[in-house]
Amino acid sequence: MDATVVAKGKLEVRGGTLTVKRGEANKPELEIGAETFVVGRNEACDLVLDDRKVSAVHMELVATERGVRVRDLGSRNGTFLNDVRVGEVYILKPCTIVLGDTALEFQPSNPEQVEISEVAEFGPLVGSGQKMRGVFDRLRKAGPTDLTVLILGETGSGKELVAQAIHQASNRANKPFVVVDCGAIPPSLAESALFGHERGSFTGAVDKRISPFVEADGGTIFLDELGELPIDVQPKLLRALAEQRIKSVGSNNYRPFNARVLAATRRDLVREVNAGTFRSDLYFRVAQLRVELPPLRERLEDIPALVRKMCADLGDRNAYNRITTDSLERLMRHDWPGNVRELRNVVSVALAFGKEGPLDLAAHLAPLASSTSESTPVRGRTFQDAKREVLARFEREYFTALYHECTGNVSEIGRRAAMERAHVRGYLRRHGIGDPSKSKD
Repeated sequence: MDATVVAKGKLEVRGGTLTVKRGEANKPELEIGAETFVVGRNEACDLVLDDRKVSAVHMELVATERGVRVRDLGSRNGTFLNDVRVGEVYILKPCTIVLGDTALEFQPSNPEQVEISEVAEFGPLVGSGQKMRGVFDRLRKAGPTDLTVLILGETGSGKELVAQAIHQASNRANKPFVVVDCGAIPPSLAESALFGHERGSFTGAVDKRISPFVEADGGTIFLDELGELPIDVQPKLLRALAEQRIKSVGSNNYRPFNARVLAATRRDLVREVNAGTFRSDLYFRVAQLRVELPPLRERLEDIPALVRKMCADLGDRNAYNRITTDSLERLMRHDWPGNVRELRNVVSVALAFGKEGPLDLAAHLAPLASSTSESTPVRGRTFQDAKREVLARFEREYFTALYHECTGNVSEIGRRAAMERAHVRGYLRRHGIGDPSKSKD
């Protein structure tokens, strides 16, 4: 554990005070605690600076066990600590932070003890480490509210699972949970995909399409990969969220909706804001509460609990008892570029091919963890050709494992893969797995 735990359920963090010494701001000082504070020119920042050389969202500060973490958020003119430009740094001593023409003086405060959750799970999520218990604490507070939540994390870290857990912990749990994958929407159809369209409103609109905001009425709408949304559609989404009503393409009438909004992205949206590819007002609208999921490589202590739960979810609760200690230790030395999704794939393959005797999960890391030179020859090959080969190998291994695990039941494969049956059959046919024409539904 990378934190200073001073007592059961207590964590010691070191914060301080930020005072404006040169320049204009909306307040003279800012007390830095365990919540993340943002400094910038945008009026939604915690400390708003009236300085044209300061970016809309310039830097963030948070008290941690290592001191106050100062992180530049991709600002145009940089963040300087005692004349040295910094990206991310921890400060424990008095110093001056310069942003544009503004000077901020930092004074450390005495260490403060904050509560950390002792519960190692939240809904379907598990994790015994300090980082995930901190996430669970935020989720528990967020669940009963109607706050919009922005979930940040790498691909495969479990962002959709977090959104589902928030929905289940809310008073909307018995209402719809509707997912919109913004990354899969063609830019020209983004407005229609979000707000629906009327029949004949554009070429190809042969039927009326209902907006997912309407489908989620009373429940929750989850905007996955929000960072992929085209810039020209972002102001329309902002207006819809602010007014709680939408207008479908080709219609002159607005329709109110009542849905809680959750969003997720693997992108650094703050840097996108400063680069001009994502609107700052939309960012602050969806990020009333931010939840950052640590990658699996930063919470290796959670692997045993994750594996135990995956075995149970995959229908073999006793399989965990067959896993060798050496295998678990090797899993905890792996870098996990695919995060929890990669771990689940390893467990699925191991259970499919190891019905009896000792279970060596780490043996199934080889196809995923082998070096580029061994697994994907690149000499004389284009990036796209090499990428297609790696993807095909992953698809073949993933669906082979699911096919055996589900005894060829296409409906069950589709449920576990979160995929339509027609798409499942396409993958089975493409990789010659079983006989998809005879697969059971």
